[in-house]
Amino acid sequence: MKLIATTLMAVTTAIGAMLWSPPAAAQAGGQVSRIVVPFAAGGAREALARTFSTELGEELGRTFIVESRGGAGGAIGTTAVARAAPDGKTLLMAASSHFVTAALAARPPYDPVKDFVPVANIGSQSYVLMISAALPAKNVAEFVALAKRKPGEFNYGSAGVGSSTHLATAYLLSQAGIDVVHVPFKSTQEAANEVAAGRVQAVIVPNAGLGPYTQDARLRIIGVTGRKRSALLPAVPTIAESGLTGYVFESWFGLLAPAGTPAAEVEKINAAVSTVLATDVVKARLVTQGVVADTMKPAEFNKLFLADRELMTRVVKDANLKAE
Repeated sequence: MKLIATTLMAVTTAIGAMLWSPPAAAQAGGQVSRIVVPFAAGGAREALARTFSTELGEELGRTFIVESRGGAGGAIGTTAVARAAPDGKTLLMAASSHFVTAALAARPPYDPVKDFVPVANIGSQSYVLMISAALPAKNVAEFVALAKRKPGEFNYGSAGVGSSTHLATAYLLSQAGIDVVHVPFKSTQEAANEVAAGRVQAVIVPNAGLGPYTQDARLRIIGVTGRKRSALLPAVPTIAESGLTGYVFESWFGLLAPAGTPAAEVEKINAAVSTVLATDVVKARLVTQGVVADTMKPAEFNKLFLADRELMTRVVKDANLKAE
């Protein structure tokens, strides 16, 4: 559960090559904006961004492009946004994992607080623990007992080093006192597919995009990471209910802009997000994503943002995740 030293070195030395060139419409002065997802295409965060991007563009009178910029546990896409023009046309689809790379790295390629302005909170969600149905374990307690009998013999997948799915599982392992080997993938979907194929034994995935997995007989959903059971899976107990008292892992989702973005632009985008999230069509999409909408004014979102930095730093420490 350690970062590979070359990962952050690559981000730092090659960051210039990772920044995109604006499309022709933008160069010509067109109203083209981006919501950058700092993980590979096909993941839950990209799907969430697409639930409201069209309506947000209509509300603001511009076109929003959802662009996935995966790599280095989210650091590549995040750094690109930090270095973008502070004009409100480049936004980061962020979550609690925003603070993880900085907490792990001695010299992160961006400052998770100073380089960004919290713009709008979208909502929050919990995650679920899925294991291979080939395992004899039927619940969290049995999975923990099985892993204790076979330390280091099982693997767990994630959407990459420093992702929420990585941190949620590493935190669970530390609380349970079990040794399961981390295998990072490019996306949550890829990690889940490997569990279904039986090559990886466990993965924690967001409620967002959970639908297909609930129908796959090769997968077994055994626990919810949140404080309460999921409305999508009311029969599945929380991990805390299942014996790991005190274990809770939830994530907020929100839009961040580069530091220096004018307050008036932040307020305008925040108001537009609040309007869009209040519509029936977007509300319905969020429900299917397993996200509980929670709009906030920028100042309120900033308080949540700073509080989560403290929480994620503590979780990283408790899970004993360190950079090499």
